[in-house]
Amino acid sequence: GLLIAWHDDWRGVGYQWGGLSKRGIDCSGFAHLAFREIFGIKVPRTTELLAKTGVKIKPSEIRIGDLVFYNTTEKDRHVGIYMGNGRFLHASTSRGVMISDMKLDYWASRYWKAMRVLPT
Repeated sequence: GLLIAWHDDWRGVGYQWGGLSKRGIDCSGFAHLAFREIFGIKVPRTTELLAKTGVKIKPSEIRIGDLVFYNTTEKDRHVGIYMGNGRFLHASTSRGVMISDMKLDYWASRYWKAMRVLPT
């Protein structure tokens, strides 16, 4: 659907901390733009504030369009958008905009929480 089209449009755009365009984008900027462009919803620009936006949901309740958060290092947080089938769309630091599998050890071991921002 819409998230797949958004991925196809942005795929491979490189990661840039603080970036907010196709010249480079960071994970929270990517989520911020996606919510504005796809869903017409204004959400915060930073991962820290996104993590406080919406309603916290259980892993078993995650659905398409929910935000998923990870503790990538002791201090760093990462955010992506759930796409269904255990996958999420995000701007990764290493490979830029891509789809990743939540079940991979790297992500599963760093999972923090999920938040629902979209109206139910």
